[in-house]
Amino acid sequence: MDRADHLGQPVTAKPATEADAEDWIAMRTALWPSGGNGAHAADIAELLADAGETVNLIARGADGAALGFAEAALRRDYVNGCKTSPVAFLEGIFVKPEARGHGVARALVGAVEAWGREQGCTEFASDAAPENSASLDMHRALGFEETQRVVFFRKVLA
Repeated sequence: MDRADHLGQPVTAKPATEADAEDWIAMRTALWPSGGNGAHAADIAELLADAGETVNLIARGADGAALGFAEAALRRDYVNGCKTSPVAFLEGIFVKPEARGHGVARALVGAVEAWGREQGCTEFASDAAPENSASLDMHRALGFEETQRVVFFRKVLA
């Protein structure tokens, strides 16, 4: 799949396999700490058994070190800011801090874009928390454009 440059070495983003599970769990835990207690391992086992309408990628350097991951899915329901269906949706992306700024996210997103086109998508969407400036900057640098901001509210009914 897509290649980029990581500190002068090629980066390859490929579909995750069973051999990637340990690295994938560690990186998922770094991105989503609340998924401990085996939840990430269970999710990954399900995705490896049947990816369904998802693509799950691991980026590795020339030395084989895991540098990041991306998970994307086809969304057939309404996706904010999009006009078509299905939409390739970036569910999560993570690049190890020491590998940031060296094309790892670009390789992962490029591979998701290619997958989305293969699925017949003409739009690629994602989301990020408004206060996550690093994620917002990454999205903009990779060609995403902001479409909306929203704040969700709730009220407990006792």
